[in-house]
Amino acid sequence: MILPTARPLPSIIQGGMGIGVSDWRLARSVAERGHLGVVSGTCLDTLFVRRLQDGDPGGHMARAMRAFPIPRAARVARATFFRPEGRPEGTSYRLLPLWKERVPQSRLELMMLASFVEVYLAREGHDGPVGMNLLTKLQLPTLPTLYGAMFAGVDYVLMGAGIPREIPGALDALAGHRPASLRLDVEGLASGESETLSFDPRLHWGEMAPPPLRRPAFLPIVASNSLARMLARKANGSIEGFIIEGPTAGGHNAPPRGALRTNERDEPLYGERDEVDLEELAELGLPFWLAGGVGSPEALSDARARGAAGIQVGTLFAYADESGLAEPLKRRVLEKVAPGEIDLHTDLRASPTGFPFKVVRLEGTASEPDVYEKRRRICDLGYLRTAYRRADGRIGYRCPAEPVDTFLQKGGTLEETVGRRCLCNALMADVGHAQGREAGPEPALVTSGDELLRRDGFMTGPSTGSTDSATRYTAAEVLAYLDPDGGVPS
Repeated sequence: MILPTARPLPSIIQGGMGIGVSDWRLARSVAERGHLGVVSGTCLDTLFVRRLQDGDPGGHMARAMRAFPIPRAARVARATFFRPEGRPEGTSYRLLPLWKERVPQSRLELMMLASFVEVYLAREGHDGPVGMNLLTKLQLPTLPTLYGAMFAGVDYVLMGAGIPREIPGALDALAGHRPASLRLDVEGLASGESETLSFDPRLHWGEMAPPPLRRPAFLPIVASNSLARMLARKANGSIEGFIIEGPTAGGHNAPPRGALRTNERDEPLYGERDEVDLEELAELGLPFWLAGGVGSPEALSDARARGAAGIQVGTLFAYADESGLAEPLKRRVLEKVAPGEIDLHTDLRASPTGFPFKVVRLEGTASEPDVYEKRRRICDLGYLRTAYRRADGRIGYRCPAEPVDTFLQKGGTLEETVGRRCLCNALMADVGHAQGREAGPEPALVTSGDELLRRDGFMTGPSTGSTDSATRYTAAEVLAYLDPDGGVPS
């Protein structure tokens, strides 16, 4: 089995920011310059069908779909979702069925197709490395997402927000077109009871011979030495390195270790127990990259001096021209950076997952309670639902951001619902694909790392040659800033 780590390790990994912020355009721009470009695998199936319903501007989805090795999946997707003229104004997107532990073959193939398309486009026209980032918490779509990405030749798989212990073995199985499985986390299981997600690649080929696949390298995202040690020793397959992410990173953060302490803004306080001992980590003999608050050339030099292969950077790339973040949101946020008007809050309640989640407080978005409270609570995407054992023994699904009465009927508590935000719909709005509602489109909810607060760095000064680098710049300029000695190929 040939791993992509046979090539030189990247010194810069572009963070995998979902939903669709780290899209194929951004990943391709980074990868074609020799660094690791990463697409987000979160909610790709919904993002894919909404692009089709918006008319597939530029024909990029159609071009990639023609290369998918299971043609019927592309035919069904096009017939079902493609609108040549786009959606009529004021209409809502057609939704996909919610994920469950068992879904029809056609649903799996749509997920495989969407994942393939994103990686295919990111890899198009160059031979640089491309990775995919997934959340361990989102278990139900994981196996078909990985399989589809592998068809397109994904080089790396990155996973955080959980303990991805079974992913290496799943990658081994999928590379050989063998059945793969993951243990499904289900609340309320009896002692000794377990539930399993199964995926059999052989069911999708019929009389066709599947193409050979290369097993991608696996880089779990961890926040502690103990988790890194456990994965290195007890994962069911090989791990090729680690990304060490600190609490200053955007999106979901690991909760502090030990008893929860908060500041006057009700943000979690981190201490010495949350710091990773890099010398101890290096003893595992695997490469590692530092992430969270490392978006500067000084941080890259420091990371290398401490034994790291390099850094993972998200926030700087999130606001580059090529990212999937909607242009109006990019401009509004960046215009507030220079005068120091950005308010970034680590919210303990916003995410239905229970993980701390960084929120940019921005007028007119779901970060404002009065804006969000006008939204009718609804869970129609359902990626962050938690599986639970129902009274009748079957598996049900619930989310603390769904309608309160519905959540309570499913055995949830009122306290769990307080302050929750529907991240699925909000983050889809971040990338310009907000679902239409009777009261107006779904509100966005922007997340960023603490790097956004830097007032003397890249985004607040013309350090890259752009005429207006404070509010507009490219991924190439970010790379040139981070690693000026590395140069940017023309």
